[in-house]
Amino acid sequence: MTEANIIYVGKKPTMNYVLAVVTQFNNNIEKVTIKARGKAISKAVDIAEIAKRKFVQTANYDNITLSTEVVEGERGESNVSSIEIVMSRTK
Repeated sequence: MTEANIIYVGKKPTMNYVLAVVTQFNNNIEKVTIKARGKAISKAVDIAEIAKRKFVQTANYDNITLSTEVVEGERGESNVSSIEIVMSRTK
């Protein structure tokens, strides 16, 4: 999987990320990965669902990985939850 197939979810509007997922599939990319941490996790789930239900009905979830990352911040180390959603499209 190349870096181009990974979409990192941040503070942009949800539809920007949905467009990125749909564009990847329209460019004949087989698998797209959506990654998010912390508060962006719910947005990542929304992105995957909107892309699947509204734009790419042939998309499937290949793998969903949940994990916790240790991040060094201003107040020391803290645990941050993360999600990785791998989607593929059936032909």
